[in-house]
Amino acid sequence: MTFFKKLRDKMFRSSDKIGDGLEALVADTGAGEGLAPQEIGSTAAPQPDSAKPGLLGRLFSAPGVEEPRRELDDAMLESLEDVLIQADMGVDTALRVSANIAEGRYGKKISATELRQALATEVARIMTPVARPLPLYPTKPQVVLVVGVNGSGKTTTIGKLASQFKAAGKSVVIAAGDTFRAAAVEQLQVWGTRAGVPVLTAPEGSDPASLAFDAFTKARADGADLLMIDTAGRLQNRADLMEELAKIVRVLRKVDPTAPHNTLLVLDATTGQNAIAQVEIFRKIADVSGLVMTKLDGTAKGGVLVALADKFGLPIHAIGVGEQIDDLAPFDPDDFARALVGLDT
Repeated sequence: MTFFKKLRDKMFRSSDKIGDGLEALVADTGAGEGLAPQEIGSTAAPQPDSAKPGLLGRLFSAPGVEEPRRELDDAMLESLEDVLIQADMGVDTALRVSANIAEGRYGKKISATELRQALATEVARIMTPVARPLPLYPTKPQVVLVVGVNGSGKTTTIGKLASQFKAAGKSVVIAAGDTFRAAAVEQLQVWGTRAGVPVLTAPEGSDPASLAFDAFTKARADGADLLMIDTAGRLQNRADLMEELAKIVRVLRKVDPTAPHNTLLVLDATTGQNAIAQVEIFRKIADVSGLVMTKLDGTAKGGVLVALADKFGLPIHAIGVGEQIDDLAPFDPDDFARALVGLDT
């Protein structure tokens, strides 16, 4: 199964208030005014949740029914803006995307497929500049600091990335810097064993900055290509924890003033617009260089990724749609855009 097929099949399966908004937009085509959304195009049986297309796929008529064409007017644009905002694309981005779609099409009749394709094109245009793989440098070891709030998927992401880099012929070392959570250390050790990657640990409750320093020194002595450092979940409203993260950065720079060479912020897609606040905070504390978005299979609000690209322009290195190692893949803007709107190709 290709990653795009996996992304399309898993992405946005959730049934929530967004679905209600999309159904209302379908009902507003004028073809069935006054009817309940489920009565419009009722010649086809409703699809089960697992067969529904992507975020905007439910916006359109049932298969086998000739697509209606609707004039792209102010009312339709306003409804589209509402759908995008509910998908956590953010007000500013939703307005900009809708306006760009309207350009050259306003006042003309447009079909559902044409609207999907126009939206996919616009999303891909926004996402293409930020779709960049994690850069690899000749510096040894290249230090990759991984940050994010509790439950965002940091530990699993580190394990998957380390395994993928090891498979690509890189020498990788992991430092289990979340010294206050035994489960995180154990999870990294499982990934380390699976990938044949050493995991450096410290006694529970140890100073994470001290472990980072020791791991950096050892990785350098061993000639490792990459050192990936896990960190404890940082709550953005906890100044003490954020200062601890800043301390790790200061200590790393005692060994190499250019370290960390990458600071990856792992974001949970299910947090929606809160991801924007997390980026703002972590950029101030840790000089975030790139993003990884996890759990896109568990939300109907993946539009937040578009908002992040539009607002910050930070590189998006990878996205995740599951727990297996191949469920984390480099970010492809065209695949993401097609999955977002429910296009097969």
